[in-house]
Amino acid sequence: MCGRFTQQRPTSELAEIFAATDLAGDPGGRYNVAPTDEAAVVVQRDERRAIVQYRWGLIPHWSDGPKIAARTFNARAETVAVLPAFRDSLRRRRCLVPIDSFYEWRRDGSARRPYRIARGDGRPLVVAGLWAGWNDPAADAVRRTFTVVTTRASSQIEELHDRMPVVLAAGAWAAWLDSRTTDLGELRGLLVPAEDQPLDIYPVVPLVNNVRNNGPELLLPLG
Repeated sequence: MCGRFTQQRPTSELAEIFAATDLAGDPGGRYNVAPTDEAAVVVQRDERRAIVQYRWGLIPHWSDGPKIAARTFNARAETVAVLPAFRDSLRRRRCLVPIDSFYEWRRDGSARRPYRIARGDGRPLVVAGLWAGWNDPAADAVRRTFTVVTTRASSQIEELHDRMPVVLAAGAWAAWLDSRTTDLGELRGLLVPAEDQPLDIYPVVPLVNNVRNNGPELLLPLG
């Protein structure tokens, strides 16, 4: 599961990392991104990549309303190819979600302790995502939304949680973004735990439990 993450870098920096055009113009500094928030994602548009902002919580094009987004902010790798909410996006509308870290919680008696998980070298974790466009009749506009694909936890994370986002190596970015990659076996082969990426995992202050809190103090180690 992935229910909270950080995007600290400005989208201009992300554009350099992904050799993409920055269409979002976001300054970054986001330490508590939650479902229904806008977040930066990388999409392929013809022959170029672009950094855009979509809303977290996928609304399929056939949905009769936005409430489904409360259940579709994650997509399980094991079922993403067959569930109606995700299967069309898996075939044609894939994206990368660059995050600086994500949070998971561990039960400690009656309390839930938040932990931060980030790359040991400080670079972004590049997560597999899917996106969709939904015609919002209330706004008379197309709303673009996304979901984070999750898989079973790696050996580094399994004591904390049994799921984790699918982290893609740089060599897999192009294949994941390219809509011409249609072989479901090839795509599913990318949706595995990242075992070779050293991670920093540590408990953080409980400020992150409140989605209204947003600041670098959320990254402080507990104690």
